[in-house]
Amino acid sequence: MSYQVLARKWRPRNFSELAGQEHVQRALINALDNNRLHHAFLFTGTRGVGKTTIARILAKSLNCEKGVSASPCGECSACTEINEGRFIDLIEVDAASKTKVEDTRELLENVQYAPTRGRYKVYLIDEVHMLSAHSFNALLKTLEEPPPHVKFLLATTDPQKLPVTILSRCLQFNLKRLPAELIDEHLKKILSSENVTFEDSAIALISEAADGSMRDALSLLDQAIAYGNGELKETEVRAMLGTFDRSMVFDLLTALADKNSQLLLANIETIADFSADFDGALSEVLTLLHQIALAQIAPQSINAQAPDSEKVLQLAEQLAPEDTQLFYQIGLIGRRDISYAPNPRLGFEMTMLRMLAFHPQSPANQNKVVAPTQAQANAISTPTKVNTTLQPTPATTPAATPNPTTAQGTQSKNEHLAAISKTLGTSKTKKKLSSNPELTSEKQAADFPKPAQADTTTQTTTLALDIPENDDDWELLVEKLPINGVTLNLAKNCALANSSKDSIDLHIAELHQQFTNKQREQALQDAIGKALGKTISVTVHVQNGDVANTPSLREQIRQSDRQKAAEDSIYNDNNIKSIMDTFDGKVLPKSIEPID
Repeated sequence: MSYQVLARKWRPRNFSELAGQEHVQRALINALDNNRLHHAFLFTGTRGVGKTTIARILAKSLNCEKGVSASPCGECSACTEINEGRFIDLIEVDAASKTKVEDTRELLENVQYAPTRGRYKVYLIDEVHMLSAHSFNALLKTLEEPPPHVKFLLATTDPQKLPVTILSRCLQFNLKRLPAELIDEHLKKILSSENVTFEDSAIALISEAADGSMRDALSLLDQAIAYGNGELKETEVRAMLGTFDRSMVFDLLTALADKNSQLLLANIETIADFSADFDGALSEVLTLLHQIALAQIAPQSINAQAPDSEKVLQLAEQLAPEDTQLFYQIGLIGRRDISYAPNPRLGFEMTMLRMLAFHPQSPANQNKVVAPTQAQANAISTPTKVNTTLQPTPATTPAATPNPTTAQGTQSKNEHLAAISKTLGTSKTKKKLSSNPELTSEKQAADFPKPAQADTTTQTTTLALDIPENDDDWELLVEKLPINGVTLNLAKNCALANSSKDSIDLHIAELHQQFTNKQREQALQDAIGKALGKTISVTVHVQNGDVANTPSLREQIRQSDRQKAAEDSIYNDNNIKSIMDTFDGKVLPKSIEPID
């Protein structure tokens, strides 16, 4: 007997064998079991998702000799003939080759005659959108009121091309693209039945390459079995598909995270040695960045059993979330523009270099809390930069004054933050936070907390800091820790609860619990231990509601105070007032920024 390809050999014969499309199965099974059968069904969806297969199963259910049922026997002559494609009352038409109105009229001439063998005469019209406008007109009346012994099953990949008059006469079922996980599971069942040895990673590659089509997956599986001489190995499947080892993508992003331009270019050279499709390579980079973003924001969504899950989590720790989002956006634009590059490699290379060039400053070096100097304490006002745009106002408008609405809005925002701070509680030492290292009065300098300074003479990883005893100590310690990414976000959103010589207890609000897990808590504990030069236990407790005096909240309040001081200095400046009065100008509120 000649070899039968897997796509035909493993075509489902009943609803129970279908993979996916549960929403369509449920509707059809209920209709068959309750004898609520429409006369026309339209199945839509991309190639290889089961449109024609479901139509044939439905035809079998309608004509099974044991009665109309959602579970045809598969053994009677009607079921057997439909499986073999020779049932006389199942008329299959390829609309792509029968587009003329004459073909449609010839097809409909026999509609009024009773079925020869079966219970129903079933017309299965594939790619129905290919019919001409005249053909649709010829079909309309029969499609709306066919004889009771006729059922129409229509299938198309492009329902937008169907006239609304056709759509309104059919029950429409939209078949979905199959997820890679479902395809992966189905292929493994087939290979186990076929006694073919395989590697899980090889099946995953085929499932991804199928792009939601089970038929494409089975065709690729046939090709891979032949290529591997009866075995499926990842390296051979990659060679067949023209893809490269995914570890190369991890190497690319690791070099990017380390800001290592030489290693980045070396990895691109390695990819080029594989004669890779650089558009596909950029697609792999974007896929990995998406997984990293998920690991950073919703780590529970990462499948811990996946082969690369550990590497994904490691990169999620190395990259800051904002870097990940920036790289993804640059990659999307690069993929759009890669066809305009002199050649695909240059387009890919420039996209990766653009990610490196626009790599933001490491979060570990931002938002440092610096004790004020005496010169800053003696400063009269906070220096600012301002864009004073002079805009004429109508003659009836009185002379402009400092924008009270904006000032009130800004004041409301600052009062809101201050209220949050007051409601959540103050630090154990009850010290007032400064608005800016560049202070506006000596009183601010006196009130600003002066945490103990680290010993800058040491060159080791130990920062010579003490166990934090209050919120100021904890904030200083967080700013000194050599951490970034999600671990840094975890530390900044924790408040000190208790501490002893060998342990630190932290609280984090339930709102921010996505930042914490065992791996990140361990990373934070290790970093604190190195900073303090001793072994220490760090425990993070999730609290209901808000948590007061976290480094993140304290920094928000300081920034708000700085912004308010900057705006006050502008609105109260006599020169600015004079300009506004003379030229009927106004200050653009968003142009006021405090200068560090």
